[in-house]
Amino acid sequence: MRASSSTGRRRFRRWREHSRLVRLWRLVRTSNPRTFTDKVRYKMLRDRRPLIVTFADKAAVRDYVGASVGAHYLPEVYGVFDDPRQFESLELPESYVVKPTHGSGAVVVVSPTASVEARLPEERWGWVYAHVRPEHAIRERIVGIADGWLSKLYGQGPNKEWVYGQMPRRVIVEEYLVGDDGAVPEDYKFFVFHGVVHFVQVDGGRFGERTQDFFRPDWTHLDMSGGLPWRVPAPPRPARLDEMLRVAARLGAETDFVRVDLYHLPDRVIFGELTNYPAGGDSPFEPASWNAVFGEPWRVPRRYR
Repeated sequence: MRASSSTGRRRFRRWREHSRLVRLWRLVRTSNPRTFTDKVRYKMLRDRRPLIVTFADKAAVRDYVGASVGAHYLPEVYGVFDDPRQFESLELPESYVVKPTHGSGAVVVVSPTASVEARLPEERWGWVYAHVRPEHAIRERIVGIADGWLSKLYGQGPNKEWVYGQMPRRVIVEEYLVGDDGAVPEDYKFFVFHGVVHFVQVDGGRFGERTQDFFRPDWTHLDMSGGLPWRVPAPPRPARLDEMLRVAARLGAETDFVRVDLYHLPDRVIFGELTNYPAGGDSPFEPASWNAVFGEPWRVPRRYR
C-alpha cells in the first residue's frame, strides 16, 4: 500500500510539471507581481533568454564575466568534467573546491582549515555541502558524490526553475579562496536591478555559526532578516566596496534583475556566481514588508526579448 501511494505521488508530480493547465495557472497567478518573491516567480516562468542560461551555468558564465569585467575577477579553474572519474587523476594543490555547474548550494571544500572532525558525507545524501581537510578528501568518495550531482536535475521544487534543465551537467574544480581572517571568505551578494545595485547581503560563517546581514549600497544596515541572525558587531564596510559595486552593476547591466555574488579577499575581488532565482522564488523576509521594498526597484517587462 505504501509503495502504491509513493508511486501515485511521483506520477502526480510528473503530471504537475508537464501539465499545460498547471503552467497556465502559474502564469495567471504571477501576472501582476508586486513583491520581490512574486517577481522572481514571474521571471522563472517567462524569461527564456539564452542569457539567463549562461548566467546560471557555472562554467559558461566565466566567458561572460571575462568579457564584461575582465578575467582577473575569475577564480582559477583546475578542471571541468562531464565524467567525474576524471577528477581522480587531476593534479591539485592542497586546497581546492569541487561543485556542480548546473545548480546551487552543493560544494565540497578541501582545506587544512576544516574542522578536525569533519568528514565527507555519504554519497546517498546527494546535494551535499561539506568542508574537509585534505587527509579526509578521499577522491573516490568525491567522485561518488559528484556522480550523484550529475544524476539530478536541479531546481525541481514547487516553482520549477526552468533554466537548470537547459545546460549540460558537469563538475568544476576551482581554487580555494581565503578571506581576511585566513578562513572561507564571507559572501557578498549584490541585488542588481536594471544595472543598479540597490541592496547588499552579507553571509558569514558558511561552515560554522552562520550569519546574514543586509545593507544599502552606502552601507546603511537594514533592520531586516532573511532567516539567519545578524553578525555582532555588524560587518564593517569592506575596503573594496566601491569596486564590488562597479563590478556587480556591470555584470547585471543586461537584464532586469540578477544577484551578483562576489568575494572580498585581502588582495582582490573575486567573482562567485550569478543567481537568477534567489531561494527558488521563496526568499524569506522578516518583517514581511521588506518583500515589497525589495520588489520596488524591479520593473518586470511585459515580455522578455
